[in-house]
Amino acid sequence: MDTIRPILRILKNKYLITGALFLIWMIFFDPKDFRLMYGRIEKLNELQKSEAHLNAQISETQKELNLLKTNAETIEKYAREQYYMKKDNEDLFIVKLP
Repeated sequence: MDTIRPILRILKNKYLITGALFLIWMIFFDPKDFRLMYGRIEKLNELQKSEAHLNAQISETQKELNLLKTNAETIEKYAREQYYMKKDNEDLFIVKLP
């Protein structure tokens, strides 16, 4: 019985009960709870990876555009590869690999 009394005295402490209820409220019921914040952090990381990928793609496209603006051979190569254009005296064979 002597070991139960200090535990009961701690559990009857109104500040401890209020603090515990506050923590429970903040963890589970608050509109900005921890699960929501964790989900937002994961979404932020995903968007940052996407931004890095898109920035790399933009820089690659800008380099390609610069080549297309300055070099006639590049324009011809691009037209042949992307739009399957050919000269009048040429035959074009398209082979699609699985």
